[in-house]
Amino acid sequence: MNTKAEQPKGTNAADIGKLVLAVLVLAAGIFAYSWLGRDGNISSSVRLLGVLAALVLALAIAAFTAPGRRMRNFIAESQFEMRKVVWPTRDETIKTTGVIMLVVVVLSLLLGLIDLVLKSVILDWLLKLGG
Repeated sequence: MNTKAEQPKGTNAADIGKLVLAVLVLAAGIFAYSWLGRDGNISSSVRLLGVLAALVLALAIAAFTAPGRRMRNFIAESQFEMRKVVWPTRDETIKTTGVIMLVVVVLSLLLGLIDLVLKSVILDWLLKLGG
């Protein structure tokens, strides 16, 4: 995380109004999709584009609120941190996957053997002692 000063996390009335407007725009897009779906004149691709436009507009409105700025900040810092990640090579990935598969097979056989032994001990030995 950067050494930037933390900004206050409260939301004011204008931000709440913007978020409500964003939700209303998105709800209107979804409502229009279903409302216009009753009429056979408008294709579903046009209605889908309307919903996507409403989604983009709602996200744009929400981006200019305090929570939206914090989200943009978070995404920018996440992208900055992802540049620091050292990803394994293809060869390392294949070798690690092979080792994991081998361990899974060995542990599966071991657990199966333990299950077989316990079954034979309980069913064949302990139950015959009682009867």
